[in-house]
Amino acid sequence: MQQIEAIVRVPDWRLTTAEILYHMPDHHGVLQTFVWQKVDRAPTFPELTRFLDFWRREIEGPLHSVRVASSALIRPAELRYADGQFSLH
Repeated sequence: MQQIEAIVRVPDWRLTTAEILYHMPDHHGVLQTFVWQKVDRAPTFPELTRFLDFWRREIEGPLHSVRVASSALIRPAELRYADGQFSLH
């Protein structure tokens, strides 16, 4: 029986991390940090947009800034050659 391997490439799905700075509700001069992370679709980031809309609507701490970083989930293999040979028994 022949085994068939399939690789599914979805290049726009990425692990997305957002660093959210917001003002404390009782002390507007103090900033607090919140880190959000989820798999999201680049470049529109609908999950992050949905979360930020929820934040603006439901959370009392007004947003100051949002920094976004994302990394592809599926990448070409990275190979490095080692200098040496190792053998076990």
